[in-house]
Amino acid sequence: MNSVYWVAIAIAVVVLLVGAVVARTRANRISAANERPSLAPAAPTTTDEPLEIPAPSPSTTSQPHAADLDVPEAPASRLVRLRRRLAGSQNVLARGLADLLSRDRIDESTWDDFETTLITSDLGVGPATELTTALRKRLAIDGVVDPVQAHAVLREELIKLVGPDMDRTVHTTAAPGPEGEDLPGVVLVVGVNGTGKTTTVGKLARVLVAEGRTVVLGAADTFRAAATEQLTTWGERVGVETVRGAEGADPASVAYTAVAAGRDSGADVVLVDTAGRLHTKTGLMDELGKVKRVIEKIAPVTEVLLVLDATTGQNGLTQARMFSEVVDVTGIVLTKLDGSAKGGIVVQVQRELGVPVKLIGLGEGVDDLAPFDPVQFVDGVLGD
Repeated sequence: MNSVYWVAIAIAVVVLLVGAVVARTRANRISAANERPSLAPAAPTTTDEPLEIPAPSPSTTSQPHAADLDVPEAPASRLVRLRRRLAGSQNVLARGLADLLSRDRIDESTWDDFETTLITSDLGVGPATELTTALRKRLAIDGVVDPVQAHAVLREELIKLVGPDMDRTVHTTAAPGPEGEDLPGVVLVVGVNGTGKTTTVGKLARVLVAEGRTVVLGAADTFRAAATEQLTTWGERVGVETVRGAEGADPASVAYTAVAAGRDSGADVVLVDTAGRLHTKTGLMDELGKVKRVIEKIAPVTEVLLVLDATTGQNGLTQARMFSEVVDVTGIVLTKLDGSAKGGIVVQVQRELGVPVKLIGLGEGVDDLAPFDPVQFVDGVLGD
């Protein structure tokens, strides 16, 4: 009986000791768990101050990272490439000149055909007659003509006709303001619908960036939302800011804001794209004059470029005259001057307006815009 009693006591003691050990272990585990960092997301902290998010500017676009920018082609190499393209084209003027040079004999009928070809190439009656007369004086009418000599004479006379002494500089530098402050050069780009104005502005921006100039674009074509987006894309590709307004905004206001932004940022040049307009619409033409006047309240317009489609021929000349009366055009940009164009338009438009062709476009590539050079142009037409 005593032995049973003591056995029971021993068992009870063991049970108590085991229970104490188990309880202690459990307590240690709970304590360690409380000290371990939680894997659940922390609850958001609150503050009495509201989160401040900067509102996007309605008038400008952000610039891309420098690593994403295009590197535009230098103007010098463009001239060589564009001359090759012009030489490879088969426009009316090129074919007529090639036909003249291929003749072993040049008689009266040949000269008549030649003059007709020049006129149909959009050279115009006056310039065509001048060129034909000059060539007839320098080449024997009834004799055998040395093709090499004929080629050299024709080249000289064509260069004279195109006008090698005209100032073809795109003026992008403004004189200091009345208080001596630096002002950007302002280039206003105008023209009718479909001539490629917006594309020309974008390509011109690339030319200027390649020359190391800083540029601001003004999207003053507020009637066509696609034009604003297109111009913004052109600017983003070369790191150029585009100032834009809401669709349907006053074009003059957008142009003014763009020039002010260019002045405040210290930009070298502001290129202002305008809405295409029919030269016969008086109200739209008056609005274009207003854009120019408003810009000049803050900085002088250093260049007014009229964009003409080289394939439009005589209609392009009518457009040119109307625009020149409204905004005092200072230079011409001829687009699409490739195989489908009649190269004589270069001479005729200069005669009509008394202003030079300053830039030409030969193709759809982003760098297919180059300064116009009379010698390069003539050599391209002659296939040299």
